[in-house]
Amino acid sequence: QVRLVESGGGLVQAGGSLRLSCAASGSIFSINVMSWYRQAPGKQRELVALITSSGDTNYAGSVKGRFTISRDNAKNTVYLQMNSLKPEDTAVYYCKTNARELLSTRYLEVWGQGTLVTVSS
Repeated sequence: QVRLVESGGGLVQAGGSLRLSCAASGSIFSINVMSWYRQAPGKQRELVALITSSGDTNYAGSVKGRFTISRDNAKNTVYLQMNSLKPEDTAVYYCKTNARELLSTRYLEVWGQGTLVTVSS
């Protein structure tokens, strides 16, 4: 079973930076797209950024130019560098991936447990 564990959330002042990490573990055969979502109180979960296995990236308009997604395929880890944070970035941030386990032929969607990011004004 593939698991995702996020880390790096916390409290930061507006204008500050945080770096989130998400490591995949388990009986992994391969991982394709890795992505970050966020869910603010009372709002729907939204895609923040994604990165393909070849390194292509895509960002939500609200974070473009401030956030950078990257991955280390050797470590099955994805990162989200968040700069120039704003109070409206406050949310629980979730990591998601599509992973294929050893001895399996299918890719399954896997979510992390989430990490809270709070940006104070």
